[in-house]
Parts: sequence; structure tokens; C-alpha cells
Amino acid sequence: MTEREPVAPIGVAIIGGGPAGLSAGLQLVRANRRIAILDSNRPRHSATLQSHGFLTRDGASPLELRRLGREEFEAYPSAIFAQAMTREVTPLTADEALAAGFPDGIGFRVRGTGIRGAADVEFIARRVLIAAGLTEELPALPMIRAYYGTALHSCVECDGFEKTDKPLALIGETTDLFARALLISRFSSDLVVFTNGAETIRAEQEAQLAAIGIRVERRAIDDIVGEKAEMTGVRLADGEVVPRVGGFVRPRWHAPVEFMGDLPIERDDWGLIVTDARGETTVRGVSAVGDIVPPGPQQLIIAAGNGARVAAKLNMDMIRGALGVGQIDE
Repeated sequence: MTEREPVAPIGVAIIGGGPAGLSAGLQLVRANRRIAILDSNRPRHSATLQSHGFLTRDGASPLELRRLGREEFEAYPSAIFAQAMTREVTPLTADEALAAGFPDGIGFRVRGTGIRGAADVEFIARRVLIAAGLTEELPALPMIRAYYGTALHSCVECDGFEKTDKPLALIGETTDLFARALLISRFSSDLVVFTNGAETIRAEQEAQLAAIGIRVERRAIDDIVGEKAEMTGVRLADGEVVPRVGGFVRPRWHAPVEFMGDLPIERDDWGLIVTDARGETTVRGVSAVGDIVPPGPQQLIIAAGNGARVAAKLNMDMIRGALGVGQIDE
């Protein structure tokens, strides 16, 4: 498939059409800026049937929230929504940026491969906002995907209420497992923490959990078991089945930003993209927002709020860049 002819220069190319990206896009088109959102239609939470805690949309499907957000964004004449997988972001030289009409000499060429029959795209943008979200790696258990999004979830704040007073599992191998167990204790006193053989909970933490009736199971897990669509337990490697009807799993996260090539974007120990108070990365002109920045995955309403906040900073950055009055808000 041939690429489209490059469109006129735009203000911001937003990579990712989830709550953070759509919220940022909406704020920026309302600031009279030409904005393009490139979305690969591969949301991390596609397995989730309902999202919770989003004011006026409690219980709505995450995919429905995305659809509504896209409709609102595309209602503005300066909005462009491209169904494309971003494959390359390259900085312009200062001369190229100035020639494109970018007064502060900062700009980027963003290329994407069209999906579902859409054409390939190319944009020349003053700024880039990465809102691509994360990919997740669940514990290597054969049947875990069968129950993920229904019986098992990753977000306690999003799905804890629906698990109230049920026998639950918390499965994970990360160092924040203790804190997650404390959070889940607000919803159920019948909780077993499965570390799958990893040394992620210290002895004193195990004692603190035991004091509130939470058991830590350190043996390796064989699989999740159930009857038809209902989860019934966690089977350990020695064959014992611990009855559980659902719970939470702590994935490992990956920030998929291969499209940035060799640009020096700083990451933290979890692999998340580090930003400053304005939401900008260590690459001037490239910002990031949503799950892909610390502390990682949060509720959709928080991602949307952060998208709006970073959009405001981006708008001011471009105003100041055009006037030559510096970056710092006063």
C-alpha cells in the first residue's frame, strides 16, 4: 500500500488513542490546533468488559469509552484520527522545522502503517505526545488468559468493589505485592497471596499480612482451574488446589516505543518513560502521558485527567516557543 501525501504541518502528533491520548487531543483541538492521533486499535484493557470509577460512565466498556472519545475528538475540524501503527518518529533539523513553519526550530516526522485497510500516514508535527500505553506480560500460566478480564483483573481500584467478601487470589512476582495485598484487604478478608516461588514478600511483611488474616503462599503455581467460564481455584505445582473464585494478578509491563529509534528517552527501573513536571521526556519536544509513565497503569479517569493536564502544558510550550519567551510557566 502506498503512503498518503504528507498533510500540512500539524501542532501535535499523539501516538495512542486511549483515554490519555483522546483527552489530550480534545483539549488541543479546542485550543485551535491541528492535531493527529495515530491509534493501532490494540488497547491493553481489551479483555475488560466493564470499567469503573469514570464519572458518568461507571460500568461502561473501555471500548465504548474509546468510541465516544473518538467521536468527540473528530467533531472538531482540526482533528485527524488515523488508524495506523506508528513505526517511526524522527526529529527534523532546525532548518527543516523552521521551513515547516515551526518558529522554535523543533519538529518531527511521524510515519505510521495503516491498519484494517487504512492508508499509511506521514505527519510533520511541532510536538509528539506518546500515549501508547503498555503491553503486559502475565505470569506464565496456561489458563490465566481464559479468566483475565472476568475473574482475574490487574487494577484493584477498578475492580475491587465487585470482589467484595469473595475468596480471592493475588498472583504476582513483583516487589509491590505487599502493597497490593493491603489494598485488596479493603474488599475481602479471605485473600491468599501467591508469589509463584519468587522472593517478593519479606518475612516481616508476611507476618504483618498474617496479623490481618492474609496468607502468603510461596509454592510454585501450576495453573488456574475452573469449571466452564467460572474460576474455582489456583492449582499449585504439587497438585494441591487452593479454592479461589477470582482475584488480581500483577503483570510485568513493557513500554513499546521502538518507533523512537535511538532517541535518548530515559526510563525508570520498571521500564516506564521518565518525564518532567510538564510531561516532557528527555527528548526535547516529545512528551508522554498515561500508563506509559510512572507510576504505570491507573484508572481510566486518571489517565484522561493527566492527558488534559499535559495537553495544557504542551499548548503553553508551543505558545512560548512561538514568542521566544522560554519554557517555564510563571
